[in-house]
Amino acid sequence: MTLASVDVNGICDPRFAPVREVFARNFTEFPEVGAAVAVAIDGQLVVDLWAGTANAARSRAWERDTIVNVYSTTKGMVALAAHMLADRGSLDLDAPVARYWPEFAQAGKERLPVRYLLTHQAGLPDIDGELPAGAALDWNAMTTALAAERPRWEPGSKQGYHTSTYGWLVGEVIRRVSGKTPGQFIRDEIAKPLGVSFHIGFNPIGYHVAEILQDNRQGVTSRRANALRGVASAMRGVDPNSREYRMAELPASNGHANARALATVYGALARGGEWGKTRLLSPRAIERAAVEQANGIDETLKVPTHRTLGFMLRFAEFGDTRPATSFGHAGSGGSQGFADPAKRLGFGYVMNQMMSPLPGDPRPPTGGMDPRGQNLVRAVYACL
Repeated sequence: MTLASVDVNGICDPRFAPVREVFARNFTEFPEVGAAVAVAIDGQLVVDLWAGTANAARSRAWERDTIVNVYSTTKGMVALAAHMLADRGSLDLDAPVARYWPEFAQAGKERLPVRYLLTHQAGLPDIDGELPAGAALDWNAMTTALAAERPRWEPGSKQGYHTSTYGWLVGEVIRRVSGKTPGQFIRDEIAKPLGVSFHIGFNPIGYHVAEILQDNRQGVTSRRANALRGVASAMRGVDPNSREYRMAELPASNGHANARALATVYGALARGGEWGKTRLLSPRAIERAAVEQANGIDETLKVPTHRTLGFMLRFAEFGDTRPATSFGHAGSGGSQGFADPAKRLGFGYVMNQMMSPLPGDPRPPTGGMDPRGQNLVRAVYACL
């Protein structure tokens, strides 16, 4: 079907026809290139749409199974993996990280609890000094550096977005406890049982992967550049569209997925932890995962944020469309996924054209307040 000069493909329950219209309109009102949106209600996909193209040359159509880098939306899946281990009794979120990762007991971190890694209260948002270019693709290099790092504030006293370090910190705990890298754990314990496409560290051959297109609008700048110099040095020369980047595991930022995967996973969390015959979490574990743990001015983002154990709550101070009953995670440039247990709803939106707030825009520099996603969320709730 063609709406607003864009070919929109997929399924859409008639009840949610306005979502389809808004999705198509995003391509004319914003510099949307390729994207997908999905909505699950009580274990059923009621919206699963995709449109546009998957590369800068606009020569490859976005397909049903196209996946794309979702940046920090990845963090929600990593948080889920940690909660699954805790739900099974394998991981104590109140125990010191050093119980599972002995090398972490350096530089005053002997008692730092696992929960502070999930809530971004550990004081480890960056690594001091310069790291070799491309070191971000070397798991051992990054985890060794973080094990030796001294917290920048008393753990638990402040919160500050661990933009990249979150992935190696929580990911190494997952690896030590489960014997699997976070990418392997998510593949085996989440993606495969649900039959969805979510990957951290994968060989892109055989997959239809969309190119990430950077935001080239005049005036776009990064608010985090000066705060994350150590990690920035490790990321020098790393191309997010390269095979090397996709095969490495950066569990804070290089998950590749489609909207259907996000809506399905969060759809399971929105209905007590189950999807079909697969259970991810117990209802009690979901309640623990959704409760606010930290709020206030973020030391990295410099805006008010609200966090649970690994998930983000809505940006209430900025007029966030998402309801107070929702929890999930968004990614730089626009992608997002969340669960709303009150409505038994799971939502996912992915795209390849990144958008960031322009100078003077008060919105947080994360995907959660991206107008494309906000428009879609608003449309979804208007249909309920």
